[in-house]
Amino acid sequence: MDTALRAGVAVLERSVAYCLGSVSLVAPPMLARPTPCAGWNLRDLLDHVIDSMAALEEAVSTGRVTMTSPASAGDVLPRVRERASRLVGAWAHACGASVVRVARAHLTTPLVAGAGAIELAVHGWDVARSCGSDRPIPADLADELLDLAVVLIRAGDRPGRFGRPVGVPGDAPPGDQLVAFLGRTPG
Repeated sequence: MDTALRAGVAVLERSVAYCLGSVSLVAPPMLARPTPCAGWNLRDLLDHVIDSMAALEEAVSTGRVTMTSPASAGDVLPRVRERASRLVGAWAHACGASVVRVARAHLTTPLVAGAGAIELAVHGWDVARSCGSDRPIPADLADELLDLAVVLIRAGDRPGRFGRPVGVPGDAPPGDQLVAFLGRTPG
């Protein structure tokens, strides 16, 4: 495994761990709660996280992402944990496939891992917020993800995939800077 891919896998694993820590806060009665993601309740957000993890697993396993959601059957909380385990396993065994096809784009596997890491960490933050918990993204992870987000997220992604950036003081913690850059109001 080359150095860039190894770094991408490492940041993805840390994001998955953070996300699962937030998911551990969820109790079934909370699933109807609203989230920082407009129009989504907590169950919808967790279903989206499962879809994202499935896409990331497909990316490293097949070299493409078809945008086909896995079937939703059963309790969402065990499905998140099971999908996270499969995702980490697939990326841990990545052999260095150099390119992943997503729609018409061709992205390097380290770039896909980084984009996935942003997705899962920030949605982990959303989950914690929905549970009423102040659980910041760890500073070292947030710093790394913010560097990636600034490069990956374009003006055309807003509004739509991401909200408009929210202003925060320049000395705000890295986790607050990251979620604010992605259109969320840090707490």
